[in-house]
Amino acid sequence: MFFKNSHKSTSALLALSIGLSIVSSDLALAKTKKPTQAQIDAAKQEEEAKAAAAKKAAAVLNSATKTLNQLASIANTAQVAYNKALKELAIAKANARAAAEHAAKTQAEVAKATRVIGKMASNAYKLGGDFSNISVLLSANGPQDLIDQLTTLDKIGNTNTVALKRFKVAEAAAKVAKLEADRTKTAQEQATIKVAAAKKVADDAKAEQQKEVNKLRAVQNKLAAELAKAKNFRVTLEEQRQLALLEESNAVTAAKTPNQFKVWPNKGFTGRSTIRSTEAIRTSAVAFAKKQVLARKPYIWGAQGPNAFDCSGLVYAAYKDAGLGYPGWGRLNAALYFVASKRVAFNDLVPGDLLFYSYDGSVQNIHHITIYAGNGMMWEANSRKVGLIYSNMYSIKGLMPSGGRV
Repeated sequence: MFFKNSHKSTSALLALSIGLSIVSSDLALAKTKKPTQAQIDAAKQEEEAKAAAAKKAAAVLNSATKTLNQLASIANTAQVAYNKALKELAIAKANARAAAEHAAKTQAEVAKATRVIGKMASNAYKLGGDFSNISVLLSANGPQDLIDQLTTLDKIGNTNTVALKRFKVAEAAAKVAKLEADRTKTAQEQATIKVAAAKKVADDAKAEQQKEVNKLRAVQNKLAAELAKAKNFRVTLEEQRQLALLEESNAVTAAKTPNQFKVWPNKGFTGRSTIRSTEAIRTSAVAFAKKQVLARKPYIWGAQGPNAFDCSGLVYAAYKDAGLGYPGWGRLNAALYFVASKRVAFNDLVPGDLLFYSYDGSVQNIHHITIYAGNGMMWEANSRKVGLIYSNMYSIKGLMPSGGRV
């Protein structure tokens, strides 16, 4: 046999007892709960229903968003028209103010002309003119009446007649300018009111549509979250079923493997006195190894991921992914990992601990390393032919008598 010292009987019986209990347990019931295909199909139907609802809601949201964009365009156009109307109103008001100033200036000219006429009358009186004619002029009803009687003023002289003509033109121009400015200002004020009303209608329509879009977007987000949850649930069920089937298959394979319980006797090997990992790190490393196995990654000697692994490459990548990086953790061969980890009895193994296999029970001839998964099972990069698998820890001959904790 393979045990060469006085402890061989005790060690063999202990290993046999542990191995039989683990394998019989695995054969009786897979460690991972195995969902039925009907449960998975139901989860798929639920996911498809959620996807259909999300798609329908997305179509409604897209339509509402399109309407909102159209209303926003109308509101923007109304805003531009309103801004233009405000500018034109400001110009109209400025023109009205200018016309009023011009009218005031013309009125000053009227007053000045009136004073000239008074002076003209006084001169005519002093020179012996016909005062009755002057009285008629002074009692005229306004400038127009005055101008209509210019024939009377011929007696006053050519110079005075020019002054009165200038007065007539200035007053008429002032009246026309003020009337036009007031008309333009009033028209622009009315136009601005209409544009402002149109702008308010457009803004109100846009605001109401925005509320509708916000409601639809909230519904869409809720359905998207439900769809993601349903998809995650379905994927989880599929993974659990796949893993359970894998456990069952490997447990049966391990039970049929010759010499599966062969464990080398304990020769007093020691390793580190301390560990570097935490439970969280070990759990993360196990999850990484599991993911690679379920992804059916191939075995390539010397590879350490992400697309292929060998046995120590899988261990290195798993713990590096878990956060135990250089210089605390480096790529070593299987034997050096044995020396660099703390010895752990099989009864004290926890998920994430390492298992080692040797050709002759010596450290220097350790040729294989795996990650303990719990319940007597392990994650390993087995060989080029087998690939990455989930298997029983006793399915490979030459198990070293203790595990290693990083």
